[in-house]
Amino acid sequence: SCPGQLSQKAHCCDVIFSLVAGENFDQSPLRRTFKSKVLAHYPQNIEWNPFDQDAVNMLCMPKGLSFRTQADNRDPQLHSFIITREDGSRTYGFVLTFYEEVTSKQICTAMQTLYQMHNAEQYSSVCASSSCSMDSLASSIDEGDATSLAKLQRYNSYDISRDTLYVSKCICLITPLPFMQACKKFLVQLYKAVTSQQPPPLPLESYIHNILYEVPLPPPGRSLKFYGVYEPIICQRPGPNELPLSDYPLREVFELLGLENLVQVFTCVLLEMQILLYSQ
Repeated sequence: SCPGQLSQKAHCCDVIFSLVAGENFDQSPLRRTFKSKVLAHYPQNIEWNPFDQDAVNMLCMPKGLSFRTQADNRDPQLHSFIITREDGSRTYGFVLTFYEEVTSKQICTAMQTLYQMHNAEQYSSVCASSSCSMDSLASSIDEGDATSLAKLQRYNSYDISRDTLYVSKCICLITPLPFMQACKKFLVQLYKAVTSQQPPPLPLESYIHNILYEVPLPPPGRSLKFYGVYEPIICQRPGPNELPLSDYPLREVFELLGLENLVQVFTCVLLEMQILLYSQ
């Protein structure tokens, strides 16, 4: 499945400004998260692998939609997930999250309204901390509060006439085996085709149709080469007498955990201890 039409802009006004449950309203609107939804998925139905819309939506965007401006980092990010069903079967998902410019004036106006409300609340809190009344607001704020307020208005604001608003969107591949590197390369090439000034050799639908319907699952012990948007992609499936497929780079494990923690985790695995990894 490939949820999300790449050419479709963010016009979901009824969903995009619905806050995720438990969201902290003290945060600025650009630091809050909002409810997301699946825009589209292909194919519509597979008998042996039904599409769980709620699960995929939650796992693709576990924190919900997020907004950025031109001043924020908007580099694409990739993550993976596993859906384990009651019978023990597994489905693997690979997600590329990127930021797309918001072209809906209604959404941009709503974001500016949220910022005006947020800054008004912050303004009131500064006033309350200075023990001032509304009538003597200008004369009672001390120099420190005035400086803080000036920084607040300068850095913690969104101006529809000055700033460009972006919203997060993702494309996802769901596969029966964890071909992480192959899926990552395909998603990155698909994203580059969308953002490139030059159109790809074929329509985007051709590449999506190819990977969904024409690229077979390689048999055990064999490799498969297929073409992405720009470059060929190779995936290899271990044979029956080989170790199970583990397409995740060990370098990232060392970078995330460090040598000492990794040795400790490996020791716990050998001792058959229960292990819990907690992460943001």
